Amino acid sequence: MLDRADRERNDPEALATALGDWRARLLRLNGLDPELDSEGRLVWASLADLSDDAEPLFLGYIDGKPHFVPLRMGERHGAARSPALFAMLGLMQPDQASLYACARSLVDWHQRHGFCAACGSATAIFRAGWARRCSGCSAEHFPRTDPVVIMLAEHDGRALLGRQAAWPAGRYSALAGFVEVGESVEEAVARETLEEAGVRVSDVRYIASQPWPFASSLMIACIARAEDDALSLDTTEIEDAMWVTRDEARAALAGEPDARFIAPPRYAIAHTLLAAWVEQAS
Repeated sequence: MLDRADRERNDPEALATALGDWRARLLRLNGLDPELDSEGRLVWASLADLSDDAEPLFLGYIDGKPHFVPLRMGERHGAARSPALFAMLGLMQPDQASLYACARSLVDWHQRHGFCAACGSATAIFRAGWARRCSGCSAEHFPRTDPVVIMLAEHDGRALLGRQAAWPAGRYSALAGFVEVGESVEEAVARETLEEAGVRVSDVRYIASQPWPFASSLMIACIARAEDDALSLDTTEIEDAMWVTRDEARAALAGEPDARFIAPPRYAIAHTLLAAWVEQAS
């Protein structure tokens, strides 16, 4: 488990000690994609392998050993996802996926924030890589997380699922959308469900959350009660939507060949959310 060691981010001596520790590890990345070993675990190198064009960002400690991720400010990958990445996500254990999400999001944030949003001057790393300070106005900038609600509307023992045109044929998942400024999670669930499917919901209840590093989101999974089952789709957002029973969802989650739809992949919180709903009493 990662000890993020916030207590040491403003301690130059502690950081120097971590950088000088012969046991220090450096995450191996291809661009922003991870390298995995045969067991689906992240691959780490010696900190001595840090290239001259990269800076080390301090992730924290694992089993007492300092761990870092390399930052190259000249690279820009944004939210791009390689074809192989999702296959790798499917191989990772939850602790490895969480650690990768932390590292990827941190690197991507730095690459996006080389200049101050207040005055436009160049920024530089401080707090061991967990902030940037402006060289002009001294403004301090910190990594951000964008909250996203992902939800199932429930009506008469059925759950509402939708699909985007870009997804594999037959795949359906939970509706989702970003939380807007000045909005609660409950309000975002209600607004997004109404906007995308024309369904009014209430009684929102939280299920689970998941970091999603494309680029730096926090997925907040919820279930809500729908007032009725009439649909009015915003086809600029979703291609189709349908109500599914627990038996239909259970068959899809099990990967049965005659299932009504293809379930979300196991690494996605939509899979966790749908499984949680299936197991609830009707």
